[in-house]
Amino acid sequence: MHYKVILRILGLLLMIFSITMLPPLAISYGYHDGTHMAFISGFTITLLTGFIIWSPVYRVREDLRTRDGFLITVLFWVVLGLFGAIPFMLSKDPGLSFVDAVFESLSGLTTTGATVMTGIDVLPESILFYRQQLQWLGGMGIIVLAVAILPMLGIGGMQLYRAETPGPVKDSKLTPRITETAKALWYIYLSLTIACALGYWIAGMTPFDAIGHSFSTVAIGGFSTHDASIGYFDSPLIEGVCTFFMVISAINFGLHFFAWRQRTFSHYFQDPEFKFYLIILFSIISLSAVVLTLTETYAPVESIRKAIFEVVSIATTTGFATADFAQWPVMLPFLLFVAAFAGGCAGSTGGGMKVIRVLLILKQGHREIKRLIHPNAVIPVKLGREPISDRILEAVWGFFSVYLIVFILMLIILLGTGLDQVTAWSAVGATLNNLGPGLGEVETHYGDLNSTAKWVLTFAMLLGRLEVFTLLVLFTPSFWKR
Repeated sequence: MHYKVILRILGLLLMIFSITMLPPLAISYGYHDGTHMAFISGFTITLLTGFIIWSPVYRVREDLRTRDGFLITVLFWVVLGLFGAIPFMLSKDPGLSFVDAVFESLSGLTTTGATVMTGIDVLPESILFYRQQLQWLGGMGIIVLAVAILPMLGIGGMQLYRAETPGPVKDSKLTPRITETAKALWYIYLSLTIACALGYWIAGMTPFDAIGHSFSTVAIGGFSTHDASIGYFDSPLIEGVCTFFMVISAINFGLHFFAWRQRTFSHYFQDPEFKFYLIILFSIISLSAVVLTLTETYAPVESIRKAIFEVVSIATTTGFATADFAQWPVMLPFLLFVAAFAGGCAGSTGGGMKVIRVLLILKQGHREIKRLIHPNAVIPVKLGREPISDRILEAVWGFFSVYLIVFILMLIILLGTGLDQVTAWSAVGATLNNLGPGLGEVETHYGDLNSTAKWVLTFAMLLGRLEVFTLLVLFTPSFWKR
């Protein structure tokens, strides 16, 4: 383990992160909302800490190994969450406790969207902007941004990229060089954010709300500048813009890259994961609209409108709301919540287990049924026309098994803290899948939970954002052996 180069990178990344506190500082001065000292303090503490860590080892030049990449990735998300909490604690409004501030900070950075705060409408504008900005930075992962910068400082970034990127196939790159890959991803991400903000503005949002909501929409985050979320605007046009960009942002960014590079959209419909993703959304939307209509929860047209928005929001793990889906009739709340376990596509900003893993599990299950009938047959699992190696299938099943075990363990811990079954089950699912809203006591916010539960759920957010293995590998003795 190259601890000196790890410290050097960590210090650099902290100094880079300190710069992100300057935009909300400028907004604080612009709106005269009285929170400027919280951001000045946050900027100063983060910058100085990064400099103190970096300065003794700034001359170190060593190549990163895979284990170094895992440790840096986990360390940085933990440290980022801690330093990102500073403005929430030092600002008089909201003036959060340490556990609440870390919870809110990591919820933003992991694009979970779970909040401990109420009265969001009356928060200072700078705090509102800061929450949205945290989600935007976390959307593609600030590590991916860093690998575009660190090579210029003499540090390779492929190990960081492999540790950070979501999905079962982590070695694929859009361009031959990792720096170009990171830049390509961020150009696409930035372009979608600008287009989304313009769409919101044209649809009727104020510039402040449009920019803020574009941050959390493209990041599949779900934070809003209003307690009522997107329902605050009560606008079909705004909901349409939001739905479109949620769907787009939960698609593999590799497909967006090739659409931009080749000027074609045909490859989307040749991708098995994308087609399965659309099938999931269309099926659940159709069923939800029928149930809402038959139960007379809403009028027929309103049922379709609510079903489209809520299903897309929950299934992509965004977490925006125009209705309280937890109060919908019969099996719909459970159905929508379970859809979040599949989440977005691999290589997207969405959470969950990723659509491609669910698809591969189903295909593997189908193959096992065929093997019962034809025990001597060689039956490959294919995505489109391409056979999938057994190594990838084993990794998918391993991920699913560990995901389930972690879920059960955290559920038992939360039940031990005194939460009811519905609240505990949905809180773990909502944070592990980076969804945000849950059922029971966490329908709207997590502020009433005990501190132990909040720390457990904070850990769940990290597990979900880093896809379980990246974090759990640090707890194995073999990882630390030379």
